[in-house]
Amino acid sequence: MEIKGIQKTSMIDYPGKMSAVIFVPKCTFRCCFCYNVDLVTGWEKLDTIDEREILNFLKGRKKWLDGVVITGGEPTGHKGLPGFLRKVKGLGYAVKVDTNGSNPYMLEDLIKEGLVDYIAMDIKGPKERYDEICRVKVNMKLIEMSIERIRNSGLGYEFRTTAAPGIITKDDITKIGEWIKGAKRYYIQQFFPRRTLDGKLQNSKPYKPEELEKMAEAAKPFFEKVEIRG
Repeated sequence: MEIKGIQKTSMIDYPGKMSAVIFVPKCTFRCCFCYNVDLVTGWEKLDTIDEREILNFLKGRKKWLDGVVITGGEPTGHKGLPGFLRKVKGLGYAVKVDTNGSNPYMLEDLIKEGLVDYIAMDIKGPKERYDEICRVKVNMKLIEMSIERIRNSGLGYEFRTTAAPGIITKDDITKIGEWIKGAKRYYIQQFFPRRTLDGKLQNSKPYKPEELEKMAEAAKPFFEKVEIRG
């Protein structure tokens, strides 16, 4: 599988676990607030890390790490993902996959084969705003399929939305709640100004804590657990 980066230790990317985070390139979306610009539009220029190097690293860190997170980019767009995860699971690691939900068929395969233990899916915004926010034509049937597969998987999972200023509003959070109500965990992620696909957002002021709290309150009637990250 094509790997472009690794964060060797993280205490925040896999709930309850010390993990390594592996970054893969390419994505089907072009979200204006995306931070991983080089993985989305400039991945051809990045060095590829040999899979064997990653696996050897993981072998040597089994005493300190509990899990491995696969993120990107969009992991489910890589045909080599199941084969790589078989090797990771063979080392005894728990696996978390981050996804935008564009490939429910890959998610289903991973779930059925027991290659994933936790799934985090980004909910970009209300259904009617997906094309606008993702800046591509999105097949919402695939997004809906991914949501249902994740909810019915029996695995640990979360849905999450980045509260990008000027893009996502409290009303949007309410609409998201109405759409995926009943889900176990929903996280509202703070936006931090940094390099983004849409350069205009780099100088945007994040929502104030009290504004995020209002968003969380709007979401609470629809989910078992709502939290703010960041």
